Amino acid sequence: MSLPFSPDEFADVFGAFNAALWPVVLALWLISAGVIVAAFRVREPSHRSLAVLLAFHWSWSALAYHAAYFTRINPAAWLFAGLFLIQGVLFARCAVVPGLLHFSTTRSKWRTLAVSLAVFSLAYPIVNVVLGLRFPRMATFGVPCPTTLLTLGLLLIAEPSSWALAAIPIAWALVGGSAALLLGVKADLMLFVAAALLVGRLATNGVPLV
Repeated sequence: MSLPFSPDEFADVFGAFNAALWPVVLALWLISAGVIVAAFRVREPSHRSLAVLLAFHWSWSALAYHAAYFTRINPAAWLFAGLFLIQGVLFARCAVVPGLLHFSTTRSKWRTLAVSLAVFSLAYPIVNVVLGLRFPRMATFGVPCPTTLLTLGLLLIAEPSSWALAAIPIAWALVGGSAALLLGVKADLMLFVAAALLVGRLATNGVPLV
């Protein structure tokens, strides 16, 4: 499989993104960590705050990363931006309409896996550094892959289970996960694991495709 850009061009995009937007990325990391910690420390988490957080993540990735930067080297990024915006709207709707989406924090294997993936998404920049990448020419936070990891994790404990909310994140896990194989972003291998877990969760719940 060939790509319309080189690994150096891919790294340059992250370098430009991080140089220009690092204060927002840092703020988003701190807010995300606070919301996630608060959600898993209480019996009944703020479903709206989690839905709003996910809506912002997907919309931010669509506009600030795909549209503003990734389109410089990959025309398909316009399509990616559109899909990410759709996902952002889906989560925004869940935040606005009561009863559409809840997150269970009842102790279970799914909760453990959800917490693990959420923590991995927050640790994603550090994992990349440990695996040999160098800031600023690397994926940090507030970009598609850690956003997808966080989303796949939270959807493991989402009620009701839904392919409508899961389809785009699972699809991006396959697209973004290819970076682990083609571009040396080894942390993105976790996308395949997370997607497989969510597919298994949906299948276990007997969720129909339509």
